[in-house]
Amino acid sequence: MFGGTFDPIHNAHLEVARTAAASFALRKILFVPSGTPPHKRGAQASFEDRVRMVERAIAGEPLFEVSTVEQGAGKSYSVLTIERLLAEGYSGLGFLIGADAFAEITTWYRWRDLASMVEFLVVTRPGSGYAVPEGVRVRALPGMHLDVSSSAVRASVAEDLPDIPVPPAVLDWIRERGLYRSQPGKISLSPYSV
Repeated sequence: MFGGTFDPIHNAHLEVARTAAASFALRKILFVPSGTPPHKRGAQASFEDRVRMVERAIAGEPLFEVSTVEQGAGKSYSVLTIERLLAEGYSGLGFLIGADAFAEITTWYRWRDLASMVEFLVVTRPGSGYAVPEGVRVRALPGMHLDVSSSAVRASVAEDLPDIPVPPAVLDWIRERGLYRSQPGKISLSPYSV
C-alpha cells in the first residue's frame, strides 16, 4: 500500500513505487489517495480529481492499481485503511512510507495495531534516520534522493512554469480542470518524502 494525499501525484512518487516493486519483488502496489489526512491540512484538489490523476499516472503500469477505500471515510487513519483493505481480501500487506513519516510512527493513531498488520517498507534518503520500535517489521529502501514535492509542483503549475515533474496525462488533467491556478500558503522546496 502506498498512501498519500497525491495532490498531485508526481514523477518521484512513481519512481519510488517502481524502485520498491523491483527491490522487494512486490506483486502489486496499491496507491491509496487519502480522504482526510489527520496530520496535514486538507488537499487542494478534490478526492475525485486526485484519484483521476493517480489513474492517469499509473496507466500502463501492470503492477500499479488505485484504491478509493478512503473515499468518504472521515479522517484517514492508516490503521483503519489497512483494516478496510484486509476486509476487502487483501493480505500480506506492506506499507510504503518515507523515513520522515516513519520516524513519527509512534504518534499515529493505534500505531501498534497498524504495526501488527503490516511490514513497513521505509524509503530513506541520505541523512534520514529513524528508530524502529520493538516488534515492528521494517525493510529499508535506501538511497532515494528525489527533490520533488507536491507543493513545489502546485507552485510551478500556478506560475505556469515549464518542465513540471508529473506525467503528461496528469498535467493535461490539471490544466483541463484548472487545478492549482492559485497557490495559497508557503511553497515547500524540501526534498521529496513519501
